[in-house]
Amino acid sequence: MPEKKFRPLIVPIFIPHQGCPHRCVFCEQEKITSHRAETGSQPDVAGILESAIQSKTFDRRRRPQVAFYGGTFTRLPFEQMRRLLKEAYVFVKRGFFCGIRVSTRPDALDDDRLGVMKEYGVSTVEIGAQSMDDHVLDLSNRGHRAEHTARAVRSLRTYGFRVGIQLMPGLPGDSRECFRSTTTKVLDLHPDMARLYPALVIRGTELARRYENGRYRPLGVEEAVEICAESCIRLECNGIPVIRIGLMSSPRLLEKGQIIAGPWHTAFGGLVRSHIYLKSIERDLPRPGEATRIRIFAPQRDIPLLRGYRNQGLRQIEMRTGAAVVCVEPDQTLAPGCIRIEKV
Repeated sequence: MPEKKFRPLIVPIFIPHQGCPHRCVFCEQEKITSHRAETGSQPDVAGILESAIQSKTFDRRRRPQVAFYGGTFTRLPFEQMRRLLKEAYVFVKRGFFCGIRVSTRPDALDDDRLGVMKEYGVSTVEIGAQSMDDHVLDLSNRGHRAEHTARAVRSLRTYGFRVGIQLMPGLPGDSRECFRSTTTKVLDLHPDMARLYPALVIRGTELARRYENGRYRPLGVEEAVEICAESCIRLECNGIPVIRIGLMSSPRLLEKGQIIAGPWHTAFGGLVRSHIYLKSIERDLPRPGEATRIRIFAPQRDIPLLRGYRNQGLRQIEMRTGAAVVCVEPDQTLAPGCIRIEKV
């Protein structure tokens, strides 16, 4: 039997807004993480990690990692940054975790900080690039240029870190063509992984004020799905896995009225993956008028992608073919991504 694959286990430690030089127009990390941003406070690293390893869901076969999320980790005061890493590294040396990952800005890396991260077991650094277009970055109050991202990737590679890039389609000044160009520039950097987070309008942000004043138009769900699907296909066809699509929900973010506008959907990543899957099987579907009722066979693991969120995938197939889908059945003789159609 083939060896079972386990999803990586990430134990997050949140430091919302800490180390950030200013507030970006879209950012509201307290609501996104459901953790308060307290200047100068330090998370209880040992307590968080002890609780994690005592949890019933902790599984070393999933190669657990500690992750410092939120804020700008490499712009924390140097000794605070070292202290956080040192506390986490104790658990790496004890064998509970296989490494540490941090997220940061592309203009917040220098040799001293890169060196201390290497010393204390950091294996992956995720860069909040958001866009590779300087005009979009300016309008979003990012405070860095696209060249900072390219330079950061080169520096991280020199030190042997795995590199992730976070991208945010739909920012002010962005467009489908502009984000297509951003994806092209990211492909040239050859990161190890990417995340796609379409911009949302969250209450209390500058983006919310612009939206309410009519100075910003967010993406709709369908538009965002198409843009992310195209980018995801291009990235993954070039060997860059997209490890997250869509913002992860949190209790505070899901409170009524916190997300004012934008392409929010609890299963956004699933919508994108289903969209990609349906595009990949288009050539195997009957043309309009060729059938009135069809039965679809697919590998068991592909069936959720085929059906889509609340069977929306099947409805799209019916609209494209003009045929009613009478049933979907598993067929393990088919290769992943392949289907078989029977006309009824």
